[in-house]
Amino acid sequence: MNGVRGTFDGFVSREGQIPDAELDAFWALLRPASIDFMLGEWKGGEFQTGHKANGFMNRLNWFGKTFRSAAEAQPLVCLDADGNKFSNTEAMNGEASLWLEEFRGEVTATMVYDGRPVHDHFKVVDDNTVVGIMNGKGAVDLSSGTGRYLYFYLQRV
Repeated sequence: MNGVRGTFDGFVSREGQIPDAELDAFWALLRPASIDFMLGEWKGGEFQTGHKANGFMNRLNWFGKTFRSAAEAQPLVCLDADGNKFSNTEAMNGEASLWLEEFRGEVTATMVYDGRPVHDHFKVVDDNTVVGIMNGKGAVDLSSGTGRYLYFYLQRV
């Protein structure tokens, strides 16, 4: 997995936009995440691809996600002005839950938002890192004429 980790680190540190095709190829190398694997607190970041939603999380002062159980997930853990974490339930109309869903021919842990038709699929980079794809109605960027996903990552706290 050292090669996979090196590729991930290269994406995180890259200046400028990352082509979707590179992230698609990387995604195909990763193993699906289980629900149990996803439990816990995660710090997040997004890959800059030019997707219409790039920057949205920064504007929310997004910290990451917390998965207390399959039924209780906080998709938008943000920081207030004093640096305290809170679950931002306004931005996406509620919280979320974890399910196993098929995406691109594989069954993987997927966070389903309570208030929006959005699903975040997860695949494993290593024991403390996952890559996510945001999918669903309104989440796929159709501005270029082809559907583009928002790619992001989570690192276990």
